[in-house]
Amino acid sequence: MVSPVMPSAGVLSPLGLEAVRLSPGFWGDRVALNREVIITHCQEWMERVGWIGNFRGVTPRRGREFSDSEIYKLLEAMAWSDHPALDELAATVARAQEEDGYLNTRWSGRRYTDFEWGHELYCYGHLIQAGVARLRAHGEDTLTEVVRRAADHVCARFMDTEETCGHPVVEAALVELYRVTGTERYLEMARRFVERRGRPALGEIQFHPAYFQDDLPVRRARVFRGHAVRALYLACGAVDVAVETGDTELLQAVRAQWERTVARRVHLTGGMGSHHSDEAFGEDFELPADRAYSETCAGIASIMLSHRLLLATGDARYADLAERTMYNVLATAVALDGRSFFYANPLQVRVPAEPCEGVNHGAEGGLRSPWFDVSCCPNNIARTLASLPAYLAAADGDALRIHHYTPGEIRHDGLALRIETDYPWSGTVTAHVVEGRAGRISLRVPPWAEGATLTYGGVAHPAEPGYATAEADWRPGDRIRLDLPVRPRWTFPDRRVDAVRGCAAVERGPLVYCAESAADEPPLARVTAEPLAPVERHVDGAVELDVPAALTPPEDDAWPYRSDPRATTGREIPLRLIPYHRWGNRGPVSMRVWLPLA
Repeated sequence: MVSPVMPSAGVLSPLGLEAVRLSPGFWGDRVALNREVIITHCQEWMERVGWIGNFRGVTPRRGREFSDSEIYKLLEAMAWSDHPALDELAATVARAQEEDGYLNTRWSGRRYTDFEWGHELYCYGHLIQAGVARLRAHGEDTLTEVVRRAADHVCARFMDTEETCGHPVVEAALVELYRVTGTERYLEMARRFVERRGRPALGEIQFHPAYFQDDLPVRRARVFRGHAVRALYLACGAVDVAVETGDTELLQAVRAQWERTVARRVHLTGGMGSHHSDEAFGEDFELPADRAYSETCAGIASIMLSHRLLLATGDARYADLAERTMYNVLATAVALDGRSFFYANPLQVRVPAEPCEGVNHGAEGGLRSPWFDVSCCPNNIARTLASLPAYLAAADGDALRIHHYTPGEIRHDGLALRIETDYPWSGTVTAHVVEGRAGRISLRVPPWAEGATLTYGGVAHPAEPGYATAEADWRPGDRIRLDLPVRPRWTFPDRRVDAVRGCAAVERGPLVYCAESAADEPPLARVTAEPLAPVERHVDGAVELDVPAALTPPEDDAWPYRSDPRATTGREIPLRLIPYHRWGNRGPVSMRVWLPLA
């Protein structure tokens, strides 16, 4: 089976890429864009900036200490996509590997001298994930040989030490390599890496040890904290270890951390990470809109973790968060043409950014950039979109569960369904039986879909949040229709979120909406909104919304504090809202998700 996650136990079993084929639609279009544009874009830029050249060793090394990992993420994307450039790139990587399996273009000759910041094991993690993808999609070849030698080197070097890496990811990678090869030492190495963290295992840095999740053992932590990507990758590895070893205590520890984090430390978009300085989670309810970091890689790591927890438990809450993050972080992070990207995904941008046509030397800004000094996000997007179909449905024994909706075909154990839908713009999802047998088919009902119905056999049934199940002896031509009431709704923040108190946001189905304003348009700083029913506008295949608002007059010389708590009355205007994932595609603009209320 061709899937990025293949646990040997759990409530659900994944379906592979061969079982889920996407047609044109919201996600099918993006998967095709990835195959046709994004992967090549990433490869061309990594040649241009010299990161692939590092493996040839003919010029001085270029890029950050972890730039090797970006080539490995690209290889993973190519492996899932059966990309024609994979063999040549894999051969280039293979020629740089040393006799004992060591492979790193930055630290060769000074191996393992900086566990806090060196990222050597982190790079191995992404290399191993690329090898797992190749093994599952193709079988043994040059790349998989490189990966096995590297993994064996890691086990030989680290099995009996107390050392670990400042950036987790090798843990989940080693478990997946165990799953595909059956080699026990890979699982044991992953288990030891998970258990070492927090003893502590790493040295002093300018940030608190929580930055590395090295302040507490994984089992004792109560919430995700520190560097968001590191925290979520570590949690993925811990779930994988727990599932494969039957460690229910470890699995429950991660579930409890997820629950507390989702209740207190996640942005409306599903984005994770409040701090720019250390790319980290904030304290409880520290969720600023304009300073939200919400790194694209953290969103992808969150999707990865939600998927693992969903397979382990079958709990629809994990699919709910994955959907929110997919539509409002993953889809947001890449421009509609697939050639520029967001690194950070704030919920407010005050000043329109200047266009960047080359390498962006920072991570902030209100425009997507073709490339970054640290370009972890474009390659992470590429590998995630390449494997995305495997996240959309799962097997529940001989039954089928569909988590996410987009046109395509799903096959499982003699059952074949053709999915037709215009989701997320429409809430109607129709599953046509192409090949049938007796069994259960379950479709997820999101928590916002009050009044949903599931119709089959000519009868409509109420569908509560969770999974709505249809059971019959299915025959070709049968249909199941899920109707989700997709309509605009106002969302208000918990009063403990100081940064957006007195504001509201608009959602429609799984989509978060925002306002954007170009330089020649009224500034959003002067706009207040009325939480009345939005009016839908269908524009270029998407749904935009008009909400009633007021534009306050400029008061440049006025004191901004007053004894009357009411805002200054302004002239009424309609405020156009667009899906957050589409913002920033028309040039420099300011933007905000949370709207001040009049």
